Amino acid sequence: MEKYKNFKLVSYIRAYDIDEMTDNQIGEKIDSFMAEIHLDKVYIENHRGIVSIPKERMRAVKAIAESRGLEVAGGITCTTLVNGIRKPSIFDTYCYTDPAHKAEQLRLISELAEVFDEFILDDFFFTACRCEMCIEAKGKRSWKEYRLELMENFAKEAVAAAKKINPRVKYVIKYPNWYESYQECGFNPGKQKDIFDGIYTGTETRSPYSTQHLQRYESYSIMRLMEATAPGRNGGGWVDPFDCDSNMSQIIEQLQGTLYGKAKEMLLWNLPIFGGLTVLPAINKALRRIDDHLGKMGNPIGVKTWEPFNGDGEDQLYNYLGMCGIAIDPSPYFTPDATAVLFTESTAEEEDSIEKLEEYVRKGGNAVVTLGYFKKMYDKGIKDFTSVRLTGRHVIGGRYRIQNANSWNTIIEAYGKNPVMYEILDYKTNATNSNISVVADENNFPVMTEDNYGKGRFFLLNVPENFADLYKLPAEVIMSMAKHISMGQEVYLAGEPKFSLYAYDNNVYAAVSYNDTPRDLQIVVRNECKGIRDIESGTVYSEYKKLPEPNRMMDATTNIEEAPEYSYCVKLRPGQTLLFEIIR
Repeated sequence: MEKYKNFKLVSYIRAYDIDEMTDNQIGEKIDSFMAEIHLDKVYIENHRGIVSIPKERMRAVKAIAESRGLEVAGGITCTTLVNGIRKPSIFDTYCYTDPAHKAEQLRLISELAEVFDEFILDDFFFTACRCEMCIEAKGKRSWKEYRLELMENFAKEAVAAAKKINPRVKYVIKYPNWYESYQECGFNPGKQKDIFDGIYTGTETRSPYSTQHLQRYESYSIMRLMEATAPGRNGGGWVDPFDCDSNMSQIIEQLQGTLYGKAKEMLLWNLPIFGGLTVLPAINKALRRIDDHLGKMGNPIGVKTWEPFNGDGEDQLYNYLGMCGIAIDPSPYFTPDATAVLFTESTAEEEDSIEKLEEYVRKGGNAVVTLGYFKKMYDKGIKDFTSVRLTGRHVIGGRYRIQNANSWNTIIEAYGKNPVMYEILDYKTNATNSNISVVADENNFPVMTEDNYGKGRFFLLNVPENFADLYKLPAEVIMSMAKHISMGQEVYLAGEPKFSLYAYDNNVYAAVSYNDTPRDLQIVVRNECKGIRDIESGTVYSEYKKLPEPNRMMDATTNIEEAPEYSYCVKLRPGQTLLFEIIR
């Protein structure tokens, strides 16, 4: 079967499968898989849980895969039971304080290095252990502080052990999809990126109803975050079919988001499970189309979102915004030359973030800070940017009033599907403008405020108490939010939520509908153009609506200059992707 042009398709064989199957059965599983879909490479695991595979068997399975023309690498899952003693740790991950646990993992790592020139850690290379040894060793430090140092040190020890056995070995760590919790469990990409030879990314977004509260945009955004973490060394993305039972197309959504994020490898975890799915031929067909898209896409771009190493707070918020038509480009590093930067509660992890924010806005940057960041910085200087103050009270409303400071004489009223709860913010009239307000009876309260500061603009986004309530907001509110957050971008989407935008630096874009019914979508283009072209069908959308231009606030004498905006209406079916370009 023909190779994919822009990525490798790879899979994984667990220690459980090797333990349960004969060599012939493993060969048959691989052959059956490859009859349905092209495969470039397979990772072969020597340990998971209480199952460990001897070196001799690993060499035999490696030979089976190589005889099919496949690249091979090793794998290990860091869950175990050492000496029959259970540790108080979720998933029974290793205890890296216990010398017996460390010795056992080093043994397994050394055996892998004897057999393979590359191997990967499944995403259990963390610890949540609170045994007596850990409690004593932690002392007065927080679990976060202790585990980050602990796992940094063991990573160095593990890599050294592998390199001693096989100096050529490429040792790769896979990071899971739950990026917002890394620090609490010792995942330490800020340090480990320089210890391991490569990283890999879990892009399983599965279901938003899982306890991980994942959002589907994350399959893309976490690829971008980890690529920014270790540029050029992010080996690929990794998905599984779990929690997709009611809608198998969600598997394809995960694959598409991962590959739109420019994954070098697409890993289907794992080979026996995916090989048993009747949708494998459909996955192959979808991957062929995605591969064609990738050949037309440049480098991903989007709104710079500062998600520092060990950031904590407002979990998944920028992925909720990514489901509201804004192309998000997260990075652990601040980007001072960006037209606009999004600061969330996680950004507050950087001790100098408020100083960088101040310098950035004074020099002409456009900063959008969320309520979480505002609260964290409340007594650390952020009050100088705005008259907004916290009240500790809350309001519920579903009617909105939009009156942007730069187009003050254009007033829009909008109604949401359901009432939404917000924190009540106080502000001073004419010191701050409330661009978007929620109306409750004969009162209204800020949803998005705007202030001038130096040469720049400062926006405060008051997100709903439940982030998922963003999906209840009317199209007009989403448009106003997206307009300001996406400053500096050529395109943003304006419509009801659950549309995502993927943007590239060669004037290519993809709009994806995650809605369950056909919906109209407004594609907003900044600066004059002749329309938008569907790259696949050649269809040109030339009818447009020109959006309101800036107008002065009553007796004011000036406006902030803005590019003219044109809205093109398209209708997308559930799960449909529109690959398009702007005709200039």
